Amino acid sequence: MTKRTPPFSPEVRARAVRMVLDHREEHGSQWAAIQSIAAKIGCSGETLRNWLRQAERDQGSRAGPTSEERERIKSLEREVRELRQANEILRKASAYFAQAELDRPFRR
Repeated sequence: MTKRTPPFSPEVRARAVRMVLDHREEHGSQWAAIQSIAAKIGCSGETLRNWLRQAERDQGSRAGPTSEERERIKSLEREVRELRQANEILRKASAYFAQAELDRPFRR
């Protein structure tokens, strides 16, 4: 599995969020500011809105998991998935060897 690189660097994301926050008063609504700035940096308005919401969560002004917590959750979910696969392999191996033991001729 290859790791996907995001098309926008963290610096561009942070700058776009800062621009929305700085220029919010110049537009009729926050969405208007988002649309205007998104067009300038070449992303969709929804993408920039998601960046803004995540920045608000990271700053503590919005409820929800921070970026660090999201990374930790993804890491733990990956670990759980790998452990479940390992358990399944061990369960099948155990059943295989138990069956082989039963099939072995009895010695006196």
